[in-house]
Amino acid sequence: MHGEDPFDEGAGGILRQPRAVWATAGASVVAFMGIGLVDPILPSIAGGLDATASQVSLLFTSYFLITAVAMLVTGFVSSRIGGRRTLLAGLALVVVFAALSGTSGSVGELVGFRAGWGLGNALFVSTALAVIVGAAAGGSAAAVLLYESALGLGMACGPLLGAALGNASWRYPFFGTAALMAIGFVAITAFLTEQPKPARRTSLLDPVRALGHGGLASVAASAFFYNYAFFTVLAFTPFVLDMTPYRSGAVFFAWGLLLAVFSVLVAPRLQKRFGSLAVLGGSLLLLAADLLVLGYGDRTAAVVCTVVSGAFIGMNNTVYTELALGVSDAPRPVASAGYNFVRWFAAAAAPFLAPRIEEWTDPHIPFVVAAAAAVAGAAVIGTRRSSLVHRSGGPVPAPAG
Repeated sequence: MHGEDPFDEGAGGILRQPRAVWATAGASVVAFMGIGLVDPILPSIAGGLDATASQVSLLFTSYFLITAVAMLVTGFVSSRIGGRRTLLAGLALVVVFAALSGTSGSVGELVGFRAGWGLGNALFVSTALAVIVGAAAGGSAAAVLLYESALGLGMACGPLLGAALGNASWRYPFFGTAALMAIGFVAITAFLTEQPKPARRTSLLDPVRALGHGGLASVAASAFFYNYAFFTVLAFTPFVLDMTPYRSGAVFFAWGLLLAVFSVLVAPRLQKRFGSLAVLGGSLLLLAADLLVLGYGDRTAAVVCTVVSGAFIGMNNTVYTELALGVSDAPRPVASAGYNFVRWFAAAAAPFLAPRIEEWTDPHIPFVVAAAAAVAGAAVIGTRRSSLVHRSGGPVPAPAG
């Protein structure tokens, strides 16, 4: 990535991409919308299905638990049937299970359908990154930033769509997502041609073996703690804010905008000036401080800190992705699968544990635990700096920009 300028359009930068890349990135936006879609309507779902906050939080837990396990399968599948067919299979599963989620008659049914949704999303999202990196013009730096742009835009628009449709009924956002993913299915079918299959097929255990590399294992371990903090914000904060779908959607829309801006525009420039590890460590510590204020502040402070956390989350997402793809000699899809296998378990744990920690203690302590997790993530980066070197032997380079 060193020396590449992802914003140089003349060199085939982030804005000058083939139609296949834009189709994949567009579908990725919708896929990431599905993560934050339920944020503004979590209290509405709880009311509509007569469920508790801890029961509704299982929507995230089932989704990400299946996503984590499925990371061991995605490379196995895509290396045999090809990236295009894997993307389409993932999209098809999301369409089916998102639509079924809207028909749920109980919280148990909804949790089960979200698990199926998670399988489809895992097949799609993990393969989409590899497809974008393989097909993008401008090199891998432009591809990663395009992928992070899709993530940020999806995270921003998901709560907005959830609020707009969910204000009428909590069921409508699920039907809306199914319709948008169906459009993505058509776009991928029309514009993406099958890419060459890898020379060697990926086995189910390759992502686990890739974690034997000290650098990749360190990145994954740090990202595990970070994701616990990240998804405490995403899954637990809506219950703390206790707002209408519109107000909650507006808060998380602003959160998502900061996430997108800092992941795409700010992070590369800070990396260039200070280095990836310094940016990541500092951002994790600032996130921890932000979470403590969120937990102990008044309503206004909680809203402000929720929005501001998007800036730190955006920077972390970009740096972690680059580290995971560049720190080991494993093929990028395999390294990505191993890294995601570890970190998504924390995304499953946080929504499950945060409401229960509140029940056992008080509303402040879940944020204290999340802050401690962010500090632990920074500690891993600090103590394992020597293993976080690029496959070429030097420090992991930051994208020029």
